[in-house]
Amino acid sequence: MELKRVVVTGLGAVTPLGKTVNEYWEGMVNGVSGADWITRFNPEKFKTKFACQVKDFNSEDYFDRKEVRKLDLYTMYALVAADESIKDSELNLDKVDKDRVGVIFGSGIGGFGTVYSELIDFSKGEGIPRFSPFFIPKLISDIAAGHISIRYGFRGPNYATVSACATSTNAIVDAFNYIRLNKADLFVTGGSEAAIVEPGIGGFNSMQAMSTNNAEYKTASRPFDHTRDGFVMGEGSGALILEELEHARKRGARIYAELVGGGMSADAYHLTAPHPDGDGAYLVMKNALEDAGMEPEEIDYINVHGTATPRGDISEARAITKLFGEHAYKMNISATKSMTGHLLGAAGAIEAIASILAIRDNTVPPTINFKTPDPEIDPNLNLTYNKAQQRVINVALSNTFGFGGHNFSVIFKKYTE
Repeated sequence: MELKRVVVTGLGAVTPLGKTVNEYWEGMVNGVSGADWITRFNPEKFKTKFACQVKDFNSEDYFDRKEVRKLDLYTMYALVAADESIKDSELNLDKVDKDRVGVIFGSGIGGFGTVYSELIDFSKGEGIPRFSPFFIPKLISDIAAGHISIRYGFRGPNYATVSACATSTNAIVDAFNYIRLNKADLFVTGGSEAAIVEPGIGGFNSMQAMSTNNAEYKTASRPFDHTRDGFVMGEGSGALILEELEHARKRGARIYAELVGGGMSADAYHLTAPHPDGDGAYLVMKNALEDAGMEPEEIDYINVHGTATPRGDISEARAITKLFGEHAYKMNISATKSMTGHLLGAAGAIEAIASILAIRDNTVPPTINFKTPDPEIDPNLNLTYNKAQQRVINVALSNTFGFGGHNFSVIFKKYTE
């Protein structure tokens, strides 16, 4: 069976750098930090008092008051990003075969804010326990995919992926495979997260996974820097329209890039720590290259997982040098979480968008906040420190890894006929 070709025809994003794709990309290429003091609650009692929040998001700019009552913030972000991606694709909803349009949209945690607020209310109550009738529908991780499907009438495959911080790349790979196998013509895919709530900050603090550098919060997300002390929490959503090539051609769609490969692997090592030698990261990139039928030397740019955790960055750098050999020093590599923070389950989607736009504009977004080299990271790698770089990018690879050892990689290629 000949596999179908899959292209990207629409993008949508709600991020700490902006609430549209254009705002997000402008922040990326200019090296803007999305970090600031937490305003959603009083963080005084927490070790970490800052995060990369979505700024100036007024739910009533997008939804009526009735809808707001039914939606967790993570679902709102998902719907806004999905709407932008559909409009960007210029898809004619009256002509498309909605039986052949699916939604695979993930969240690592789901309606965390809803769970917390409902349980706080319950603990204060007396007598008969009372919960909102929307409590369960707001919290479950699949509900964003459901809402997108219902809003637009898409009747194809519809579900959520949950693989921690690899969630939205997992969703992209699944959608890619459905289209390749001719099970659908088009997917809205990606992920969303809104975990900047008290138990989110407190929980990651207790794991010692998150930066506590309150004195330098603007530059605390510093992947590959020797002084890094953990990730900075981010939030938001990324949405991509993946489409079968002939379906896109027939409707005259603009094509951003071709998705040519997806890799999957497991560390099989530890609940939260990566394999110290990067075995899982090596394998997932290798699998993505094999899936794409490509050689390592064809990759121009890698958007790394690069969370700024002490062990994770070393592990990923080792995997890259092991797999790519001498070519590792000819590529550009960057960690865009230095700007957005870590969007957890939504990270892969917005980083896929960054990779696609890097191909479009031949521009490598930077790894900002770098000052001090880490002696355990190869100094000859071009990690695109502090400033965007111009170069021809024909092929870009994007990595995302999750707690539990879940690893996913995707490869995008400049589209040619």
